[in-house]
Amino acid sequence: MYVAPSILSADFGRLDEEVRAICDAGCDLVHVDVMDGHFVPNMTIGPVVVSAVAKAASKPLDIHLMVQNNNFFVDLFAPLKPKFLSFHIEEEKHPHRLIQKIRDFGISPGIVLNPHTPPETIEFILNEIDLVLIMSVNPGFGGQSFIPSSLEKIRRLREMIDKKGAKVLIEVDGGINGLNVREVEEAGVDIVVAGNYVFSSHDYAHAIASLRV
Repeated sequence: MYVAPSILSADFGRLDEEVRAICDAGCDLVHVDVMDGHFVPNMTIGPVVVSAVAKAASKPLDIHLMVQNNNFFVDLFAPLKPKFLSFHIEEEKHPHRLIQKIRDFGISPGIVLNPHTPPETIEFILNEIDLVLIMSVNPGFGGQSFIPSSLEKIRRLREMIDKKGAKVLIEVDGGINGLNVREVEEAGVDIVVAGNYVFSSHDYAHAIASLRV
């Protein structure tokens, strides 16, 4: 299991220290939530702050766009060269075009599914992406509880990926902790995003290690 702590739950007053701390504690990716206040009812950070995060991080960035006008935001964040750059299928009219644009930057493209969005909506583009991020909470805020129906959704997605022989990682974000991580792993998840669970811990290394099942 790969672990990607979400800096949404970090102490932004000492963000560089927090980013270095999770990297030193053994995380695999640094998850960055970008919200525009339109697609979700919250706003977070722009490229200036994320650039500082990239400089502090010794692990690759995993940028999750929760925005309208995906093309604009891809142009903003692609120069930071994250490992993954993911966008919501609910907000994109031309996903093939955007996937290719992200790949042309040398970045692995990902697609995000909100809790209500079935995995079948991306069946015909699975072979063109590297990551599917399943939201197991409604996007916009940290600290929410895991939506149980996400497990069945993950299983269906894993079955689709395996049937097509696609090389696609499954990531899950929302309400992940040491108590439910085994369930999501058994359902077929490769990467867990954990914000509050990691950053509310007194021992980041222990919290991250507890998510590896």
